[in-house]
Amino acid sequence: MDLLSLRYFQAVARHEHISKAADELRIAQPSLSRTIARLEADLGVPLFDRHGRRIRLNRFGAAFLRRVDRALVELDDARRELTDAAGLTHGSVSLASEALLTITEPVKSFIAEHPGVAVRLFQAAPEVMAGRLSEGQVDFCLASEVLDGPGLGREELVREEVLLAVPLGHRLAGRREVTMADLAGEPVVTTRPGYWQRSLAERLFSEAGLELVVACEIDEATAAIEMVSAGLGVGFLPAWYLRSPLAALRAPFSPVRLAAPGAERVLRLFWREGAYVSEAARRFRDHLTASLMAA
Repeated sequence: MDLLSLRYFQAVARHEHISKAADELRIAQPSLSRTIARLEADLGVPLFDRHGRRIRLNRFGAAFLRRVDRALVELDDARRELTDAAGLTHGSVSLASEALLTITEPVKSFIAEHPGVAVRLFQAAPEVMAGRLSEGQVDFCLASEVLDGPGLGREELVREEVLLAVPLGHRLAGRREVTMADLAGEPVVTTRPGYWQRSLAERLFSEAGLELVVACEIDEATAAIEMVSAGLGVGFLPAWYLRSPLAALRAPFSPVRLAAPGAERVLRLFWREGAYVSEAARRFRDHLTASLMAA
């Protein structure tokens, strides 16, 4: 049993799928299968129930995974602590976020101030971020949805108004303000379930007693403006977008204030409580927090 086999087991347990885990680990599927088989032989018990090509973590595997997660997190924290002791010039920090455009400028200015710190960013859906954080794969997560999981701390960084984006020439274009009643029957461009835009749309339409008509469902929230501009429907966007330099580069649309209770986005930073936080990670957290709160 070695660390590499434990990390391979952790990936397979997370996906419960050999080929998906192999893709993530960038190794051949037969090699991964042999590693898991050797680990099971070493432990003397099967860790997965196998049904054809499908595998499921069994009770032995679930018990072993809990210990493996804790052990690998401790080892990763120890590595960070030693790197930290060697000085900030050798530090690193990792962050998962549902969208990277929000943090482009803060990351750019942090790297300029701390060129020796290695910054790693991952774009991930909210349901993936909590797992990465719990397993110690990232130091922080930035999300507009509340991440579920034991031992996760959080801090609210931004609470901002959400506007309605409508195509140019639309009946609502040019209005200073609209209500939810104005959106009755309007097709909506939004993300798939699990992202804040979809959660907000479902809640606002439900509270107004209206049916949400999804005209276009996307994974990349920034693509919503392109679809709105193309005339597929209306969409929701945070107020910061209008202040972003990217706004001038995107397809044209008409922003309209949405007069609806709770039409806002809350951006939060999440971390593992009790985990070691390196000097590089602390400085990055402070820089990111100050930048987003001042924006």
